[in-house]
Amino acid sequence: MSNVKKVSDEFSAGGQPTPETLKQLADEGYKSVVNLRSLDETGALVDEQQQAKAVGLEYVNVPLKTNSANDNLTATVLSELQGLPTPVYFHCGAGGRASALALIAFATQQKLNREQVLARAKELDINPDQPYLQKFLENLS
Repeated sequence: MSNVKKVSDEFSAGGQPTPETLKQLADEGYKSVVNLRSLDETGALVDEQQQAKAVGLEYVNVPLKTNSANDNLTATVLSELQGLPTPVYFHCGAGGRASALALIAFATQQKLNREQVLARAKELDINPDQPYLQKFLENLS
């Protein structure tokens, strides 16, 4: 698999997986998939939940808009994570939302401050201007 950002041992992120990639994730030890796409987005895997379950992955879908952040949806993702086995693969179309949410999950878990989150984002080459991450950082200020 290419273009996977490993935020921590528990959280990684990337773009839309194929059925083959879902199997590869399971084979590599991932336990859960968090899909941040709406099912009507171009390129979304319509039967992704069935495909994930077929290879033994837990599956959650919380559609996030690409261009604006919603604190309630961020909270929903964090809440859904409570019941999921790790490691978790977050994904969206190209990986921007997924990387931001994986970093937010890690930062929340580790109780990181704003500077630590920004340092981790830079280290992982995650855009701090991504709307969900930007909103999260504002709430830390």
